[in-house]
Amino acid sequence: MENALNLDTVVLSENGEAVVILDQTLLPGKTEYLTLDKAEDIWEAIYKLRVRGAPAIGVAGAYGYYVLARQFDTENMEEFVAKCTKMMEYLNSSRPTAVNLSWALNRMHAVLLNEKDGKTVAEMKERLKKEANDIREEDIQISRSIGAYGFELLEKLGRGVGIMTHCNAGTLATAKYGTALAPVYIALEHGWDPKEDLHVYCDETRPLLQGARLSAYEMQAAGVDTYVQCDNMASYTMKSGRIGIIFVGCDRVAANGDFANKIGTSGVAIIAKHYGIPFYVCAPSSTIDMTMETGEEIHIEQRKPEEVTEMWYKERMAPEGVGVVNPAFDVTDHSLVTGIITEKGIAYEPFKESFEKMGIKPVTKYVDK
Repeated sequence: MENALNLDTVVLSENGEAVVILDQTLLPGKTEYLTLDKAEDIWEAIYKLRVRGAPAIGVAGAYGYYVLARQFDTENMEEFVAKCTKMMEYLNSSRPTAVNLSWALNRMHAVLLNEKDGKTVAEMKERLKKEANDIREEDIQISRSIGAYGFELLEKLGRGVGIMTHCNAGTLATAKYGTALAPVYIALEHGWDPKEDLHVYCDETRPLLQGARLSAYEMQAAGVDTYVQCDNMASYTMKSGRIGIIFVGCDRVAANGDFANKIGTSGVAIIAKHYGIPFYVCAPSSTIDMTMETGEEIHIEQRKPEEVTEMWYKERMAPEGVGVVNPAFDVTDHSLVTGIITEKGIAYEPFKESFEKMGIKPVTKYVDK
């Protein structure tokens, strides 16, 4: 089993003409890459979770913007901008909850709008390529920094710590290292024994099993002592005393510290609060949406009922015609959060003030001078 750190989640093809993604819907059974150069295929890959994890989606969006922009056959800058605007809005419709997608697309579009004067379309295309590459490289450094802050928490707890995580916020969810699993990778770089010093418990994460398929795959491939548990076993494991800390990723953080993450996260946080287990959210600053005062404003994506009733079964499991509730995310109240680990440091309550001290500001849609 190959170490997941050696896998490229999202990259630009060598000829610069396509987005290349690791198809995560096939893991852990198959390791296959998709080469995408059509708007519909990039949109579908994001929507169908072929590429997933908020930071990785952002990188995919940035590369998608460039790949599609380079195909527009016009020398007229006004026409080029109009085509890019329409394309950006289309890609952004693929996943409404993860803020990193809109953040990356708006960052790409801001470069176009703010630097187009005095440039040819060809020059602007090259500039967009550089920006997309920059977004990916920055994501790697951001993940390493989050991992370093998380590792400091692990050091205080001591070797042999039990770590619980929900969904997958490892290297597969970013350009490299991940967010919630980044502290584990940094611990390994510092010489921690993967079997004796680290014990990772992965919630399977129904209904799409990102924990069982992806987090467990990553951790086992890295040699870490790894366990999979059904989501409804989290309370049992926490009560047993095996868990010293909980790290989760997220898709959007409101200014007050409320955050949206994969469905089931809020339940983990409630149980952790009951047992007094520290609960940390790992979030790049780009995931913090200061334009939203509370989590009540976060749009929750509703997904198809088939994911619950039949996706993982040879035969349909639930009765025909039964109603299905299938939200992709839930919102966890900030009162349940011990701290939010960003690349700029760890934020504590009151979160809005902490974010502001870190220099995190509301991001406008895009700036047009």
